[in-house]
Amino acid sequence: MSGAEQSSNFLKQIIERDLADGTHGGRVVTRFPPEPNGYLHIGHAKAICIDFGLAQEYGGVCHLRFDDTNPAKEETEYVRAIQRDIRWLGFDWGDKLFFASDFFGRMYQLAEGLVRDGKAYVDHLTEAQIREYRGTVTEPATPSPHRDRTVAENLDLFNRMRAGEFPDGHCVLRAKGDLAHPNMKLRDPLLYRIRHQTHHRTGDDWCIYPMYDYAHPLEDALEHVTHSLCSLEFQDNRAIYDWVVDNTAVESKPRQYEFARLAITYTMMSKRRLLKLVEEGVVSGWDDPRMPTLSGLRRRGVPPQAIRAFVERVGVAKTNSVVEVALFDHVVRDVLNDQAPRLMGVLDPLPVTVTNWEDGRVDWIDADLWPKDVPQSGVRRVPFTRELVIERSDFAQVPPKGWRRLVPGGEVRLRHGYLFTCTDVVSDGDQVIGLQGTVDLDSRGGNAPDGRKVKGAIHWVSASEGVAAQVRLIDRLFTVEDPGARADWQEHVNPEGLVVRGSALLEPAVRQHGGRVQLERLGYFWPDPVDSADGALVYNRIVPLRSSWKAPAKDAPAVEDKPVVKREGATEGRRKRVRKGKADVVLTPEQQAALAGFAAAGASDKAARMLVDNPAAGELFAAAVGAGAAGAATAKLIANDLAGAADDLGGLPFGGAELAELVGLLSSGEISNRIAKQVLQILVANGGSPADIIESRGLKAVVDAGTLGPLIDGIIAANPGQTAAYRGGNQRMLGFFVGQVMRQTQGKADPGVVNGLLREKLGG
Repeated sequence: MSGAEQSSNFLKQIIERDLADGTHGGRVVTRFPPEPNGYLHIGHAKAICIDFGLAQEYGGVCHLRFDDTNPAKEETEYVRAIQRDIRWLGFDWGDKLFFASDFFGRMYQLAEGLVRDGKAYVDHLTEAQIREYRGTVTEPATPSPHRDRTVAENLDLFNRMRAGEFPDGHCVLRAKGDLAHPNMKLRDPLLYRIRHQTHHRTGDDWCIYPMYDYAHPLEDALEHVTHSLCSLEFQDNRAIYDWVVDNTAVESKPRQYEFARLAITYTMMSKRRLLKLVEEGVVSGWDDPRMPTLSGLRRRGVPPQAIRAFVERVGVAKTNSVVEVALFDHVVRDVLNDQAPRLMGVLDPLPVTVTNWEDGRVDWIDADLWPKDVPQSGVRRVPFTRELVIERSDFAQVPPKGWRRLVPGGEVRLRHGYLFTCTDVVSDGDQVIGLQGTVDLDSRGGNAPDGRKVKGAIHWVSASEGVAAQVRLIDRLFTVEDPGARADWQEHVNPEGLVVRGSALLEPAVRQHGGRVQLERLGYFWPDPVDSADGALVYNRIVPLRSSWKAPAKDAPAVEDKPVVKREGATEGRRKRVRKGKADVVLTPEQQAALAGFAAAGASDKAARMLVDNPAAGELFAAAVGAGAAGAATAKLIANDLAGAADDLGGLPFGGAELAELVGLLSSGEISNRIAKQVLQILVANGGSPADIIESRGLKAVVDAGTLGPLIDGIIAANPGQTAAYRGGNQRMLGFFVGQVMRQTQGKADPGVVNGLLREKLGG
């Protein structure tokens, strides 16, 4: 590995520096810490490859540790599935298998130590009160009235929590942090909560469970982990991580480092939402071949080395970004090119009779299994008979311009076989049900004896010798680039994500080469390991030979929910139906009234429906409008931005007043849409006042022409080529200049002001 490659990966730099300095005694111990509440997906693959890969590269070890601190959602099934997926991906933890529950006793002792040291206390505030007392970015938290209890009182209450005397939610154990700390997570964070629920490993031994922010650093310390690697979403949690390690009686002092998580277009990365698809039967299970889970990708036929190669191609960075799914497909094709022998298959058969071929005659033709650019070699025998099938899409009675396949009276090359001329079309009304024609008997192998040129070549299969199969064409699960950011994400499940071809025919060599194969001109395929049983053949398409995907037009109007007018004579108590795409969804009278109320307040039909479907969102909207916010802008902000920034709108650390304040700042032009999204993310994480956040972080919009003018002059001067192109008539260059201004102002510039100044200065 070159020095340039090493320097490009900041995690390797950290490990190499620690090894050079003798930190951690020259050891490298990482860990992969999944929560057993669902199946692993492609996003987890990046963390797996980083955690296990770096440990391997530097002669260390990687632990597999299950963070099983929430018995309400965890199951042994998930534990087994996670272990299976990691091994399939090519990694192993040896004897280093741990569970957070292994350390419950020690964690409790350490928590008692914090109480004895006066660093933790039992608090009886409710969850809502804790949020209320937390303060804002500019105002410190208000101390809980229970914060100054004596050590003896706290020890007694904590022991009684452990003994099961109190019901769920009665009290919690909190650390005594810094009530004025700018990182609001350090303002007396929660350490333990009561949960009377059976644990998948410890049964009913415990009724209190440690919070993740307390358990995670202790698990690392007790396992003597040296480098705790996690995604950027835990960056703000690092302060709690360090506090716990520094204030408890643990010998090991691990450190946490964050890297950018993996996000892919058209892909859902929320385990909670993937579980919803499973529970509602939208997919057949966690291993449905459309799912982005490792189990689903394995069943679909994606080889594990392709996933590892994809993760390596994406690389390790410190800032989040979104990777095009086309890159994943490209890497999979690149790996499969050297793995999959070439065969022929017909998915939508159109019968063909070769009239000048004797009935019962079989000509076995040798055909290459591998193309010339692959180091492997070999042949398979392909039977040519009187009765064949071709793809229905390879024939056109009225061909479009540029058509090079089969037409009435036309000639094509049957791949590996003969030159075929269509002489007759057999129809049943408007439907073509078969073709007849002749072959040039001297053209075996596809070459004309007289040297004539035949442009078109199509694949085929013998109707009598071919092998029947069901073929499933797998496509993207969602039709929008970022389904996770949409409140109506379920509306965008791809209806063509699974297309079944039940009457496919494959050449008989598939019996000898039954693993991953390339069906020529169609893509790479793999026999479904679940449904290909008892002699039945069911093939999944892993990936097509090239991308044919076309995303929906971004400016296409959305399908809005429109109430169906109640039929005359319907009773008042009767439920009304709301048209939602092609399906009718029933609304109760109360929901119908709420829908009308939201619309009257200014919400669009689609946003109003989202507010009805999500009661917490509806309550927040009503509170914000009640605090003076414009209804249309508020509904848009909740539906388009907030629903994607927070999974649970019922547990937000802010309310309607703060949202109304943010909407007002946005509507007045003091901040841009981009800044509003940033502020919203901060609100979701920490709460606070939008105005205070904007002021303290310098996020106020730049609208002053006196400030923007010199900046724009400099950008124009630095880009003479683009300036000349714009002045020469290329109006699209304006977008380039707007982008440059927005980058240099970190998104603070008002786009309208920028556009006006640019047109003025560029002469447009």
